[in-house]
Amino acid sequence: MGKRKSKSKPPPKKRMDKLDTTFTCPFCSHGNSVECHIDMKNLIGEANCMICQESFSTTVTALTEAIDIYGEWIDECERVNNLEDDDGS
Repeated sequence: MGKRKSKSKPPPKKRMDKLDTTFTCPFCSHGNSVECHIDMKNLIGEANCMICQESFSTTVTALTEAIDIYGEWIDECERVNNLEDDDGS
């Protein structure tokens, strides 16, 4: 007679790390001075710098995170800077 095979336990699920909610300001370069807030009731996301008082707001969806708002702000800054460079040349 053979021995019964034991069932192996499934591997533990990996937890996802929390995403940052504070970031470096693209204007004054202070670390952790930009906070992002998401208002799901009005579907608005805001990023505000506590040091230089710069702000950015955008529309959000149910899947939007704070890093997405900050990323859009950085993309918009780059777009505006590229437009100014093109106009100046």
